[in-house]
Amino acid sequence: MTTLAPGRRNGDGGAARAGAPTEPRAGTTAARAGAPTGVGALLRGWREERRVSQLELALRADSSARHISFVETGRAKPSEEFVLKLAEHLDVPVRERNALLLAAGYAPRFPQTPLDDPAMGALRAGVEQLLQGFEPYPALVVDATYQVLAANRGIATLLDGLPEHLLAPPLNAMRVVLHPEGLAPKIRNLREWRGHLLHQMERQIALQRSPALRALYEEVAGYPVGDPGEDTAAEGTVAHVALPLRIEHEGRVLSFVSSISTFNTPMDVTVAELAIETLLPADPATVKYLQTKG
Repeated sequence: MTTLAPGRRNGDGGAARAGAPTEPRAGTTAARAGAPTGVGALLRGWREERRVSQLELALRADSSARHISFVETGRAKPSEEFVLKLAEHLDVPVRERNALLLAAGYAPRFPQTPLDDPAMGALRAGVEQLLQGFEPYPALVVDATYQVLAANRGIATLLDGLPEHLLAPPLNAMRVVLHPEGLAPKIRNLREWRGHLLHQMERQIALQRSPALRALYEEVAGYPVGDPGEDTAAEGTVAHVALPLRIEHEGRVLSFVSSISTFNTPMDVTVAELAIETLLPADPATVKYLQTKG
């Protein structure tokens, strides 16, 4: 099993210092060339992106539309707690909340601790135990740009036989799945699954404003789709509760449904950007095959 990557890099590709709060840099809201840097303008940008009116935000934050307007125009300086309250109600990512605090003249609140830091020991052990406990079914951990930080033997089974250049670190889940030399030719419902993954990335780009994620999206969206062949699954045999991933493996078609988990109320940028994806068997044949392989 692949372990959680030591010295992982943050969601925009820069190295993080152990336990240190993040500083604004290329890729964050406060540091992009030409982007507004005042806290009022930044908050207004997040509010408009979330399509929330000043009145609605004021009601959520137990404030007034007048005060929200004064903050956005710079006529009022928000307190540190008020900045965090507005960020919470606007669902601003943890990384960007640090940028808001800095723009308002306050110290960053949320550290960004590398996964190999001793303080992360309990989290690493817990996640690795979770991945092992899910075997023989596939499970993996990715960061904000889909770099694979850990995976179990179920994932290794699916990746068996892929070219080395796709499996070399840093392994990227989106690239492996959608690359024409990766899993894409084996996915029987590629057009549906590709559309699902690209839509998922689009939602995350709108939330995170990450240039690295945008670059990855443009790369994988540009891969040729080719002809994945007809999905010949017998209709009505299995009632799927979610869009299945149907993938050829060793002469048979395996079927999975995907579930993604994140950490609740994270207080660290690294933890906030972790996601655990598990692939649950979608039919009895897949269950039987994986249990024999496990």
